[in-house]
Amino acid sequence: MYVCNAQCVAVDLDHSLYIFHEMTDVQLQLFADYFQFYIQDEQSDGIDGDAWTDIASNARLALEANAFAVSTARNMEVPVKIVISDISPDVDLSLWDHVVEFSICVPSGRLVVAGCTDYFPDALRLTLESGCYEARVLYANLDKVSDDGLDGDDHYRVELWKGHAIPLKVLKQHAV
Repeated sequence: MYVCNAQCVAVDLDHSLYIFHEMTDVQLQLFADYFQFYIQDEQSDGIDGDAWTDIASNARLALEANAFAVSTARNMEVPVKIVISDISPDVDLSLWDHVVEFSICVPSGRLVVAGCTDYFPDALRLTLESGCYEARVLYANLDKVSDDGLDGDDHYRVELWKGHAIPLKVLKQHAV
């Protein structure tokens, strides 16, 4: 399930394709099987299991050239909000448990958003101007998960804005 707000124009409802202008947000419930979800350029080979190094695990983010995987606190459906804007959104680190910044190249101009085991041909596609994007992933309520890991208040926000290539940087660290 997803909801698109702000300046968003639906182009192809059968394949969940949207074109974005100015600032847009998409709210999703993604099945985070294996405790992760993916965002990648449509032409990317995706995330290899070897991408989950110690550094990636501590950052809660595995990164490849045109793709990234977000580590989640639950192995269930999790709420994810994706915000695409023209400039870097302001961030109040006190509202989040964990925050990372990095960049992703989107040469095809189409991002695929999917749970780890989702069928990629049917996954949500977001259309944006091709190029390099700076990105920020914000994690909240990571400690508010039930003992059995089935329920929780954890949620995730992914922000993307046109920018430059930057290395992965942890702005706020939560215990792994």
